[in-house]
Amino acid sequence: MNSQRFRARLLVGAAILGSGAALTAPAPASAAETPTRPALTAPAPVGDSHIRPEEAGSVVSFRQVADLTAQQVILELQGKINSSRVRYGVTAYQVVYRTTNSAGEPTAASQLLVLPRTTARRLPAVSWLHGTIAYRKDVASENPAADDGLAAYLFASTGRAVSAPDYVGLGAGEGFHPYGDPRATVAATVDALRAARAFAHRNGRELERTVQVSGFSQGGPATMLVGRALQDGGADRYFRLGALAPVAGPFHLSAFEADAADDKIDKSGLYLAYFATAWNKTYGLYGSPSEVFRAPYDRIVEGLFDGDHTTEQIAGALPPASRDLFTEDFLNKVRTPSGVLKQRLQALDTTCDWNPNVPVSLFHARGDKDVDDSHSAYCAQQLTDNGAGYRLTDVGDYDHSDSVRQALPRIVRFFDEVADAG
Repeated sequence: MNSQRFRARLLVGAAILGSGAALTAPAPASAAETPTRPALTAPAPVGDSHIRPEEAGSVVSFRQVADLTAQQVILELQGKINSSRVRYGVTAYQVVYRTTNSAGEPTAASQLLVLPRTTARRLPAVSWLHGTIAYRKDVASENPAADDGLAAYLFASTGRAVSAPDYVGLGAGEGFHPYGDPRATVAATVDALRAARAFAHRNGRELERTVQVSGFSQGGPATMLVGRALQDGGADRYFRLGALAPVAGPFHLSAFEADAADDKIDKSGLYLAYFATAWNKTYGLYGSPSEVFRAPYDRIVEGLFDGDHTTEQIAGALPPASRDLFTEDFLNKVRTPSGVLKQRLQALDTTCDWNPNVPVSLFHARGDKDVDDSHSAYCAQQLTDNGAGYRLTDVGDYDHSDSVRQALPRIVRFFDEVADAG
């Protein structure tokens, strides 16, 4: 697989992303698309000394990154995602907000917030959770023209407010990205919703209490984690769960990593290297890189996964196969995990092990060679064991990246059905 292909499929998700330059657009096409535009205050820089510690979800800064008519949204989606559901133009912002990291300590994170260009004051809310990304600028708030940004555009163009968090340590946020950590994932997502609500209110609009949650790849288990926190954990006093629609999620993460250790996945070494370095920072999996990585890679791997190297740079510096990159001792530990590794994997093997009281629709593609359909079946079985209802949809013979592009219009229809029934 070449580096461009790897960029599209890095770890269990990531779209092909590029520059984060701000976009401009002509005036709205019609009065029906005219957004509310009160004056906005100037953004405050992250970490500025005059900003006092505040409640999680408070807005630190913002900048507009796109302002598109409905026709321009259709052009952005053209050739990638079916645009037949597009009804309105959209305005998008990068919003930096307060949240907490994997240790529960205060930090700042960023999100792409997309609002429909309508005159409606009350807006349904969607939380969109992206797949794994190694390079901090490969997120929707830095490049809204990438796949995750396009997903947010699609949802917003149907009249919804869309919160698409970058997660902790990516985008314009602080610190490193604690990949997959349940605590940081839930905090960043729920606090992003709070920040979205505050921002919308500042602009004379209100978000409805019910939030529909969807996500791709890494965002699949994240969708279930956030859903459970909103339903059972009382994660927020205002927002309540409305529907769940995960796409191609690695719901059996221990099996996925074991497959990577056995080189059963393309670019297994690169996938597993990101997993190992991120989880070592978060949980402490090893004492020295030489315990995990073969020489000479033990001297460079951790530096490559610092959030500032592109996926092409990482792919060009490391061998693709796990057997060439890792020590046999570490590969055996991944195949038969114990201790901290087993404990942390268990948390991500059980993200579907509960009973949602809202409609659930699982999506996968039978042609997906990264996260095959056994993961959706694994999630479905856990839901069944808990007496939960769900819909399971195979979107067709598509690869991992295309699975989400095929699923998104179906998710819009599903969310519409749920809203109409409610």
